[in-house]
Amino acid sequence: MGRIVVSEFVSLDGVMEAPGGEPGYPHTGWTIPYHSADLVNDKLRETLDASVLLLGRRTYESFADAWPKRDGEFADKMNAMPKHVVTSAPDDLEWQNSTVLDGPVEKTVPRLRDSVDGDLLVVGSRTLVHALLRAGLVDELRLAVFPVVLGSGDRVFPESPEPIALELVDQRRFESGIAALTYRR
Repeated sequence: MGRIVVSEFVSLDGVMEAPGGEPGYPHTGWTIPYHSADLVNDKLRETLDASVLLLGRRTYESFADAWPKRDGEFADKMNAMPKHVVTSAPDDLEWQNSTVLDGPVEKTVPRLRDSVDGDLLVVGSRTLVHALLRAGLVDELRLAVFPVVLGSGDRVFPESPEPIALELVDQRRFESGIAALTYRR
């Protein structure tokens, strides 16, 4: 049985929107000044260790537009690994090894997790992350907390009437001041 691992870039005030320069957000690309070799190596290791990508539709479309044009170890892994996409608009998915995960997250994701040996890595995919957190399906939450307050933008955590209790199991600091925090249920 696999584990669902959510890994996000997040500001001090919890914003995850447009970290890499996606258009339409006033602070787009807010993570770029903080990138460092140790951060890139950490994300490479995380991706190489994962068995499957689990993505929401918008993140899938962004990745499918970018990764097939790249090469190198990171791109080779991203392009080759199985990708499962949660979407209500199941068009043809052209990025290699991509499959629509159709149906309610609460039912389809546990079935997928039970069929995988290793980590199902979720990055970006805010709407999916919210659904996974609400359903109690996140086994591990990895936050790269950037030393910046954005003041507005889409948040990593959903509004919820119930608290989500987590245990801090690891913490590290990158050269640029990013705090890497790993939590488990």
